[in-house]
Amino acid sequence: MKFGTKAIHAGLEPDEATGAIMTPIYQTSTYVQEAVGKHKGYAYSRSQNPTRHALEQNIAALENARFGACFGSGVAAIDCLIKMLKPGDEVISTNDLYGGSYRLFTSIFAQYGIKFHFVDMSDTQEVEAHVNANTKLIWVETPTNPMMNIIDIKAMAAVAKKANCMLGVDNTFATPYLQNPIDLGADVVMHSATKYLGGHSDVVMGALVTDDEAIAKEMYRIQNSSGAVTAPMDSFLVLRGIKTLHLRMEAHCNNGEAIAEFLAQHPKVDKVYWPGFESHPNHAIAKAQMRGFGGMISFSLKGNKLEDAHAVLAKMKVFALAESLGGVESLCGHPATMTHAAIPKVEREKAGIVDSLIRLSVGIEDAEDLIADIEQALA
Repeated sequence: MKFGTKAIHAGLEPDEATGAIMTPIYQTSTYVQEAVGKHKGYAYSRSQNPTRHALEQNIAALENARFGACFGSGVAAIDCLIKMLKPGDEVISTNDLYGGSYRLFTSIFAQYGIKFHFVDMSDTQEVEAHVNANTKLIWVETPTNPMMNIIDIKAMAAVAKKANCMLGVDNTFATPYLQNPIDLGADVVMHSATKYLGGHSDVVMGALVTDDEAIAKEMYRIQNSSGAVTAPMDSFLVLRGIKTLHLRMEAHCNNGEAIAEFLAQHPKVDKVYWPGFESHPNHAIAKAQMRGFGGMISFSLKGNKLEDAHAVLAKMKVFALAESLGGVESLCGHPATMTHAAIPKVEREKAGIVDSLIRLSVGIEDAEDLIADIEQALA
């Protein structure tokens, strides 16, 4: 079954009671049991809900895996994964990491005795140098947020296998349409379903996917025990969004390419970060492990002045100044003071997150209008 067909049909069946083609919103907290311990697979909606279950099956199928679990947000999904570790365990991750993930690692789990290393993951030897007997998880973002760095998933899988630890991949930017980390050796895939999977900026949700039965057992245990689950209505919205994921991603990719090429030629732009350029670091790896380069772009301005970046953002009209990404509408943001403010300035700048860096989430509007908007803002 090809991707578009899976997006619309995988894990989904017409409603048995009515024949409804859309999965119903089972807006219920509990379920009547025939007798003590005898029910139809559902007892309480924190543990399981039919709408959420359909979505979990659907997302798992898109990642070519068997097990999926949905949570109240992307960081709640990561929280579940880190709870599989114990004090004394160590995690290796990228030095160009989403600020929310960094905050979760350093301000929550570090105080429980889990040690985190943030390294340049484009260099496999740098990762290997930090592996020891306590390494239990290698956590990858690719493309990274916001520098669009590309990390070799197959290479990280080889390191993880040798170290006998888990490999987790945040696949939010690429989506399962462009990249399937489990096929490349990952043990767990995470999505902030708030972004491209939902696709319409109307829901907050996270998801974990795995093909490993032991990991899945722990995932469901923690999901039920901690209770950070997503609601039936939100599950319905993401199911609806996924049905057009393949169509939207084609438009995001096409618009992203047009805008990246425009920015690369603009006299006021210093650097453009988009993995589709042959000059982009690890472009060859991106070309090998991805089926397209997405609609996320970052660029910096010549002179690297904070006030210049803020002035450009203030003048945007079609691009909305807002947190988040991956919706049908185009968004712009300033990583240093918005999404990555939780990361110390010294660490931000080491990763390339300078004061003039602007991040774009390119939507599916007409490319000519988006380019005109950027042009007038830079003028």
